[in-house]
Amino acid sequence: MLPSVFVCGVLAALLTPARCELIEVCIEDDDNLRVDCRVKAKANQISSYEFSWSSGSKESLINANVSGLPAESQFRGKSEVTELEPHGYRMTLKGFTDTLPHNTTYLCKITGAGASVTVEKDQLVRCCAVSLILQNCWSVGLLLFFHVTHA
Repeated sequence: MLPSVFVCGVLAALLTPARCELIEVCIEDDDNLRVDCRVKAKANQISSYEFSWSSGSKESLINANVSGLPAESQFRGKSEVTELEPHGYRMTLKGFTDTLPHNTTYLCKITGAGASVTVEKDQLVRCCAVSLILQNCWSVGLLLFFHVTHA
């Protein structure tokens, strides 16, 4: 029992902080770009989102549900956004993985709060089942809890 608790503690310490990001970028199996934005919306406000990227000094709006903020023409009809639980949004962009700028900053804003991450094109990772579990810090904690209590 004690070795099991120790192993779970080490795994929690090593894995959880590495994946508890406000914004994560990966390539799906169908080669679509996925951006998960886990920024918590401000309370008592209508939830809005904006996804964009910048390379150099140019920022390009990919998708938004804010009126008056149209996506750039190259992205219209090529992205979709779904809501994440317990908070946040996921944007999927089709047909751009081959033409991504080398060094790109991905940005998201949810109801005024924002996050960004800079990723080099050759450093983009594949989205996989393991990363899906690790993206949600709570699921790792629950898995470890149930493993320890039922071991």
